[in-house]
Amino acid sequence: MRIDIGAALDATATPGVPPDALDRLDDRVARAHDRITAGMDGDEFGYAALNLPQTVDVDAITAAADAVADADTLVTVGIGGSALGAATLVDALGDDDLDYHALDNVDPAHVTRLLDRIDLSTTAVHVVSRSGTTAETLANFLVVRDAMDDAGVDWTARTLVTTGDDGPLRALADTHDLPALDAPRGVPGRFAALSTVALPAAAIAGVDVGELVAGAADGRAALAGSLEDCPAYAYGATAYALDQRGAGVNAMLPYAERLETFAEWFAQLWAESLGKDGVGQTPARALGATDQHSQLQLYRAGPRDKLVTMLRPASRPDCAIPEAELADIDYLTGGDLGALLDAEFEATAASLAASGVPTVRVEVPAVDARSVGRLLFDFEAACVLAGELYGVETFTQPAVEWGKNAARELLRGEDPLPETETHIVE
Repeated sequence: MRIDIGAALDATATPGVPPDALDRLDDRVARAHDRITAGMDGDEFGYAALNLPQTVDVDAITAAADAVADADTLVTVGIGGSALGAATLVDALGDDDLDYHALDNVDPAHVTRLLDRIDLSTTAVHVVSRSGTTAETLANFLVVRDAMDDAGVDWTARTLVTTGDDGPLRALADTHDLPALDAPRGVPGRFAALSTVALPAAAIAGVDVGELVAGAADGRAALAGSLEDCPAYAYGATAYALDQRGAGVNAMLPYAERLETFAEWFAQLWAESLGKDGVGQTPARALGATDQHSQLQLYRAGPRDKLVTMLRPASRPDCAIPEAELADIDYLTGGDLGALLDAEFEATAASLAASGVPTVRVEVPAVDARSVGRLLFDFEAACVLAGELYGVETFTQPAVEWGKNAARELLRGEDPLPETETHIVE
């Protein structure tokens, strides 16, 4: 992965990072790297995520996926990190012949519409819950299971589970002899894309999971004690430094349709990991070139509170633009859609730089398994580094747990919610 932070420095951007401030920050990066390395060596909670390229069992994942490899449709039943990693990998790399869906919400209209539309007899279901108690995941799975029963489909032959050592989902898998993979220990869901949480969906979708893991291993090998030597740390440190100077929004802008879901994955990773104790950047999601026509106006001319992260692959498939026979657009004739998208990328980067918006450019070789594996790992490492610099507990999510517990109590007929003033207008 290649990172260019030049347009985030104060010679171009406002706010921007002075080079001498970056030099001073590098001393903190070195100390943070020592802490991260110690956490990895001790396989500590959270830091264990950065060991996944060495600890994940690709053969076990591939074997489990083979049980439902004949699927025409794949449904991931999970929420948050238990679904976004899989969706990111399948959307980026999956076989176009596979109809993929993530049931990551309990909207009854959406769930029933999906189950009415797909052929359940050729559908594989991957249920993911580390605790095995996630209310949304279990509710959706029970609905899916019932729909399969009603359609005369043996749901036990179409279901794969990833969960912890115990809990209701593990008990269900044991009772019905379902193929079950162990959720990785010490790895929060949002850091688990390169594990049994997401890789089975990728395998079912025809992705070379060995190459994904190899790309992640490239990222692990590239970790170093200076932001000048480590792309992941360069990104994490620059984002932190810009936030400290007023860029409290981080807009992720990939220029590849297949990486749109990556922006969603990044948003959870960045928000849930760093948004604590009154600090943390707010992630925003966009897509180039689409959102040049919707959000770019705000980024360029709105409040100076944004970092724009522009992401693109160095190589793309060819798709020639036919002759137009119209004089006003003859500049398109003989061109290529990929070249046009790259021109949009460069023009947007120049536009942002001209208006002083801090911008970081991220480039991967291609949208292929090895590059995507490296991309995911590097952004996880960047997030861990940023958490060290902020001084927050990167791997916990107490605000999320509060809401989960409150929802369960409401469903049990209890009322855990504090009283709030209402002002209703109808």
